[in-house]
Amino acid sequence: MNKVVYLVLLSVVLSSCYQSERNCNKFKTGVFEFKTLVNGELETTKFIRNDSIEIELYKNKRDTAYIRWVNDCQYILTSKNPKNRSEKKPIQMRILTTNGDTYKFSYNIVGETNTQQGQVTKISELK
Repeated sequence: MNKVVYLVLLSVVLSSCYQSERNCNKFKTGVFEFKTLVNGELETTKFIRNDSIEIELYKNKRDTAYIRWVNDCQYILTSKNPKNRSEKKPIQMRILTTNGDTYKFSYNIVGETNTQQGQVTKISELK
């Protein structure tokens, strides 16, 4: 019986010590890449971010959004030049975990509950 109690205590202590990395400040600025499957094809989006602007480059098109950091790991993107009503809606981004030069994130339109997830890789610092 004592062995069982010790094993349970040991597993609780070890599992409570583990936390996934969240070094979000490393990802506030830089050049990034996001890959996703669209209609069965791998699509790549690159974006450049400083502390207040994000410029997205996708299929030779450029889109700019304002960034408002809520905390170190969460920010709101608002399109600078929305072309329609849906582009006027801000997007809430949350960095969930970081690992080296990558981070996993979730995002949703502000006020909506449908959340998507993805992973971004930092490919360089701003020059």
